[in-house]
Amino acid sequence: MTSATTYYQTNLTTDITYLKGVGPQRGGALKRYGIENVGQLLHHFPRRYLDRTNIKYIREVKIGEEAVIIGKIASFGMQQARRRRFFQMTLNDPTGYLTCVWFNSISWIVDKFQEGDSIAVFGKIEFRKGFQIIHPEFDILEEGEDPVNTGKILAQYPSTAALKAVGLEGRGFRKIIHVALELVVDEIEDYFTPEFRDEEKLLSLHEALEQVHQPDDKKNLQNAISRLKYDEHFFLQLLMALKRQAKEENLGRVFSQRGKYEKDIFESLDFTLTDAQINVLKEIRSDLARRSPMNRLIQGDVGSGKTIVAVLAAAIVISHGSQVAIMAPTEILAEQHYSSFLQFCKPVNIKIALLTGNQKKADKEKVYSELESGEIKLVVGTHALIQEGVTFQDLGMIIVDEQHRFGVEQRKALIDKGYSPEVLALTATPIPRTLAFTIHGDMHISIIDELPKNRLPIITKVVEPGRMDQVYDFMKKEMDAGRQCFVIYPIIEESEKMDWKASDTGFKNLSEKVFIDYKVGYIHGKMKKETRDEQMAAMANNEVQCLVATTVVEVGIDIPNATVMVIENADRFGLTQLHQLRGRIGRGNSQSYCVLVKNSRSPEAEHRLKVMESTSNGFKISDEDLKLRGPGEFFGTRQHGYIKSKIANFVEDGPIIRQTRKRAFEMVEYDPKLQLDKHQNIRKQFKENYRHMLEFVNIS
Repeated sequence: MTSATTYYQTNLTTDITYLKGVGPQRGGALKRYGIENVGQLLHHFPRRYLDRTNIKYIREVKIGEEAVIIGKIASFGMQQARRRRFFQMTLNDPTGYLTCVWFNSISWIVDKFQEGDSIAVFGKIEFRKGFQIIHPEFDILEEGEDPVNTGKILAQYPSTAALKAVGLEGRGFRKIIHVALELVVDEIEDYFTPEFRDEEKLLSLHEALEQVHQPDDKKNLQNAISRLKYDEHFFLQLLMALKRQAKEENLGRVFSQRGKYEKDIFESLDFTLTDAQINVLKEIRSDLARRSPMNRLIQGDVGSGKTIVAVLAAAIVISHGSQVAIMAPTEILAEQHYSSFLQFCKPVNIKIALLTGNQKKADKEKVYSELESGEIKLVVGTHALIQEGVTFQDLGMIIVDEQHRFGVEQRKALIDKGYSPEVLALTATPIPRTLAFTIHGDMHISIIDELPKNRLPIITKVVEPGRMDQVYDFMKKEMDAGRQCFVIYPIIEESEKMDWKASDTGFKNLSEKVFIDYKVGYIHGKMKKETRDEQMAAMANNEVQCLVATTVVEVGIDIPNATVMVIENADRFGLTQLHQLRGRIGRGNSQSYCVLVKNSRSPEAEHRLKVMESTSNGFKISDEDLKLRGPGEFFGTRQHGYIKSKIANFVEDGPIIRQTRKRAFEMVEYDPKLQLDKHQNIRKQFKENYRHMLEFVNIS
């Protein structure tokens, strides 16, 4: 048996345990973290850097700024506050004292320090009985090291308590990565040719890995980061290009004529389509007239009129005798689409059905039978559409609503029920164009960025809880004038952990105390479907003047007569969700108002709500939401198969995304299967990165 201290010739695939300086204990911790070999270690990128080229004295720092301070440890130890213990270390430099505090998972740090040690710390400066940094990054300096004159930029790595416990934090990671680079740097093979790198102005891969871990200066560091970001974005865009190419290679049917159904529905409308809607409809007609199946995303703000465009697109396909399936992520949204399609399709004789998981078995089986026979021409449903029992006679088009909420496999399962059906996806979440290219890069994107001409902008105001009596008086005036109101709460029932108002409590207060002379309804997601339907119908028929609700109304309720929406604890919501909620009003001809009730005074909450006050443009709001919250909610857990990111930043990397998209799509256009010699390393790396996605592309 080989001793743990015996090291083999090291390469990129060497087990991390056998890298010099690691061993069994550290190796086990690294493997539990997800680093199995030397190559993966080199792709464990720094989280930030300690820039010793710009060190500040304590007396020079300002509250709120991030700074690097170098000093000597004066004292350290555990401290006891009222409710919890914390670890505190004090350092001094020639100009003063600074305290550093750690609150959580502190066992790893207790034995790190000795009085008199030289230390560099980095973090945000706060002031509590003196200057202080909470949870700073730190680096204990070597004996005899001159920190001021070294001028180094030191990498600081993401870590965990388990890794820190075996000495793998800033200095520990730097040491083993330094060893790894010395041993394998000549083995790092670049998948981009020198010609490619010259054209794209990229460092070589081995240079980028050296400089990202051990930067010579800021310029080299930035060039290294740019190269590594380029790699991640490029291979993602390559996936999108190959997916699109694979879909367009399929031969579908041609729906070249508008058809009677579309014409009759179009002529029956009691409103005029916007220019944006007409342009998108033209793009769809052009797609349907081609042999390759349509694969298009319609992106539009709330109330922009995506549904009628989808209805008219479906009508073209149905006019040719084929069937259409519409898949929505929730039953409420499916029911809303079902009602909308029934309403729009009244002038034509199209049989429309609803299929959800909660339907009775007999009702489902009837739908199954009529889909297989072709009697049902249009079906609206949830995930129930992709169950084994669902068979179509001739599925010509699928429409997927809020498509980012479905997984790749789910969408494919519905597509596979037809023969190369047309695909039309909808999203009511305005997504910044760069991000849309990233998430939906395999699709052609149409944007409806124009609201109906008769829409008045919604007036939005932020109010403190103390002004609610004024708000309620205003609501009474609106209801006395025959209009309706919403009051939205974030949760259903009170919880010991949640100190904000719950919808149950709110409903009782409003119905029994505030609006005694008015009819107040109540709806939430845990209600039985029948009860929920009754409340929705009562609101739609103006039998309810004020509807208290949870965020279940974010989709599924369209009340043109509603002119006021009050959102309690608005600071608890993200911008995109607030915008979706606000979009439930302002759909009629009367002026509408949105009141955002805030409880938090945090700067971030204040900023979010000011954005809502200042604009009703969903794309501007999504840009701000992206900056504040990151892209997680757009990608969702279902998109994880696409996103391979260790260093890329989808908020900040717009220019790189556009650059890599152009290059990847051009490459696939002239080498659809990546068969050219100069693309073999790219092909190999792509298959490694996205081996779980190969069934969706024509790469074997």
